[in-house]
Amino acid sequence: MKLKFTKMHGAGNDFVVIDGVNQHIDFTPAQWKLLGDRRFGVGADQILLVEKPTEDGCDFRYRIFNADGGEVEQCGNGSRAFVKFVSEKGLTDKHSISVQTKAGVIAPRLEADGSITVDMGAPILEPGRVPFDADGLHGEQQGRDTLWPLVLELGGARESVLISAVSMGNPHAVQVVDDVETAPVELTGPLIEHHVRFPNRVNAGFMQIINRQHVKLRVFERGVGETLACGTGACAAAVAGIRRGLLDSPVRVDARGGQLSIAWGGEGQPVWLTGPAVTVYEGEIEI
Repeated sequence: MKLKFTKMHGAGNDFVVIDGVNQHIDFTPAQWKLLGDRRFGVGADQILLVEKPTEDGCDFRYRIFNADGGEVEQCGNGSRAFVKFVSEKGLTDKHSISVQTKAGVIAPRLEADGSITVDMGAPILEPGRVPFDADGLHGEQQGRDTLWPLVLELGGARESVLISAVSMGNPHAVQVVDDVETAPVELTGPLIEHHVRFPNRVNAGFMQIINRQHVKLRVFERGVGETLACGTGACAAAVAGIRRGLLDSPVRVDARGGQLSIAWGGEGQPVWLTGPAVTVYEGEIEI
């Protein structure tokens, strides 16, 4: 079939966005992987599928497929691309919509300045619900957070890193580093992603604190590799920093592809993600 798509990005985190409202899409993992392939397909970090909702009270259903073809629960930068897409395509005339995701309902809104703000819901902080297996580990308390030691096997040597385990609908392991530019993201990111303590794998965040309202962040994403930005990763990093007593809301997060803003009122409160969404081009591919 010939598939029409829109190429978009949010702070460099790039997407193939597909209208599944006006056409039936039922691809295999191999087909999603082909779409995400930068040599043989369109190329993207994630493929986003816009569908009719299956839950009452929602405007749309939002499905996310990583570049490896696997479906995942949530994507913060993608949610901003989502609302821009449905607005530009005339699928809604609302500035604020309710969107059903695998991780729950989110509420993105289009701001007057063209930026997009998303209510990402309250973070999940209980290890078992992230999910993170903390059995037998001795955590280190910092502020209101517990830092968990992860033992990594590096070429026969063993190294322990301290992480905060946070879920924003998808799991994150956040560590503080001295300098994101020299952090071993490509070396330890895959080891953290596939660590046995994370049964569903995990996104590995490397956060450098500039001041109490400004951080730099790199994220090695589950099923993708390092991306230029990660919206849920930015949310998780800000939550971890605030809980550790190192940051104050709102937090400016500088990713390699652009800048995001995260606001969080504390335990039990939703995290608000604000940032850009850009349409790059429209295309068609035989698949």
